Amino acid sequence: MDKKILIVDDAPFMRACIRNILSQNGWNSVIEAADGDSAFEKYTAEHPDLVLLDITMPNKNGIEALKEIREFDPDAKVVMCSAMGQEAMMADAIRLGALEFIIKPFKPEQIVETVQKLLK
Repeated sequence: MDKKILIVDDAPFMRACIRNILSQNGWNSVIEAADGDSAFEKYTAEHPDLVLLDITMPNKNGIEALKEIREFDPDAKVVMCSAMGQEAMMADAIRLGALEFIIKPFKPEQIVETVQKLLK
């Protein structure tokens, strides 16, 4: 599959975990960013087909990065990844154009199903 996916999370372990799930399911064109600032930089440089974006990160959080990405590309496909208890931020993200939510801790099949649905 030649779709490009950007994983944004400040935890290297979480990025590696998501990357492994994606590669086991045929998505090998994966880019990573560790915070909201680098997420926007990578998005504008690489134009990925899908972004998996954590909410809670240093420097610039996922909500701010989502806003920037969607202003740059109104058609950007962004999935927010968040821990339980961040319902207010989830509502903000949906209002700003996030297409889906994945709640951590997630099951690998949640990632696969969401990515498949959005990259059809």
